[in-house]
Amino acid sequence: MSKQRSKEPVSGTVHQNGGFGSSFGFVLACVGSAVGMGNIWMFPYRVGQYGGGAFLVPYILFIVLFGLVGLSAEFAIGRRAKTGTLGAYEYCWNRIGKGRLGYILGWIPLLGSLGIAIGYAIIVGWVVRALAGSVTGAILTEDAAAYFSQATGNFGSVPWHVLVIVIAAAILMFGATKGIEKINKVLMPSFFVLFAVLAIRVAFLPGAVEGYKFLFTPDWSDLLKVDTWVMAMGQAFFSLSITGSGMIVYGTYLSKSEDIPKASIRTAFFDTVAAMMAALAIMPAVFAFGIKPNAGPPLMFITLPNVFRQMPMGRLFAGLFFLSVAFAGITSLINMFEAVSESWQTRFRLSRKTAVALCSGIALLVGIFLEAEPNVGSWMDFITIIVVPFGAVLGAVSIYYVLGFGEIAKELKEGRKKPLGSFFGPLSRYVYVPLAVIVFILGIVYGGIG
Repeated sequence: MSKQRSKEPVSGTVHQNGGFGSSFGFVLACVGSAVGMGNIWMFPYRVGQYGGGAFLVPYILFIVLFGLVGLSAEFAIGRRAKTGTLGAYEYCWNRIGKGRLGYILGWIPLLGSLGIAIGYAIIVGWVVRALAGSVTGAILTEDAAAYFSQATGNFGSVPWHVLVIVIAAAILMFGATKGIEKINKVLMPSFFVLFAVLAIRVAFLPGAVEGYKFLFTPDWSDLLKVDTWVMAMGQAFFSLSITGSGMIVYGTYLSKSEDIPKASIRTAFFDTVAAMMAALAIMPAVFAFGIKPNAGPPLMFITLPNVFRQMPMGRLFAGLFFLSVAFAGITSLINMFEAVSESWQTRFRLSRKTAVALCSGIALLVGIFLEAEPNVGSWMDFITIIVVPFGAVLGAVSIYYVLGFGEIAKELKEGRKKPLGSFFGPLSRYVYVPLAVIVFILGIVYGGIG
């Protein structure tokens, strides 16, 4: 098996699932994967907590670094190996005659994607339930904390949980790359438009200026604090969905004519825009009504409904908010399912529908028993603090050291009109890979940094 896999992929071959039809569609799909709950409920709070405008300095620095060499690596190995996680790791390790070991190691980031999907589907189910509550007005007329607690008990959100998984699975079963591209071309622009509408409305609230001060008044002394840099690094790393798995599968479907470093920077740019728009829609509203800002689920499911309750046309704006968050959640979940499904489809020669059904079925069966908030919280902590960062480290080491920069650079140069900068190799091997290791270690020390 390893000997067969060690052959160079034929540059003209097309994956059995097809490919992205355009660079725009590819970037939107990647942005859909990257934009998620971290952009919406963590980023705004972190900006204000760690220096306001000053926090944006290290954050943007890390976004550019991780986007350029981190995302590019995952896209490039996917396109070069012509398959997702399991095959891509085997391809890397075949370089030193250890393809079987690479295949085994590839299961770690792949299970990380499945693990995130299990917990993420539950949380997106909460979002869809909140959307329904916004439409009916229930989330605004009832106590928000009580409404949220109803969904987060044992088996408290089964119908919504099932609905989310069925939607994601249906898109993947009946479209593969075309389905991914089409849905992201609709949902991601809709996400940006909806948040822009919310941000404009919020700007006219009395007292909104305090939210802008919280977000953007720089405290430059925070740049001298280690925690500011640690949190900016963690936020940037995880915001871009660098997991050693998910972005590899999207690279698999990328045409040889596409410029990978350029697409990576575009993805990082739009992911940052999404985070900033979420901040501009959320924090001014929170401060306008004198509600204490906080991070995590309470911000989205308790604090914001209390804000919308006090706003004119609150039901409409609550609906717009939860609809946009649902779009972000579904597009991220699609990527997680696709990473797992493609590997199983290719490795075990399963039909497309069988692979997707197996992946989504496992996610639902395991997730149903984790629906209580303490359970899903503990599950996500383990996956996001241990499994996913370790998978990202495996990916970075496998691509830039085991396969080697010289080999992956051949793929990075494909489709480029300009030469790859001479800085790219040292930056990837001696800065990015060590930082990926540091992110993993600090995540354990801090109990999570992204």
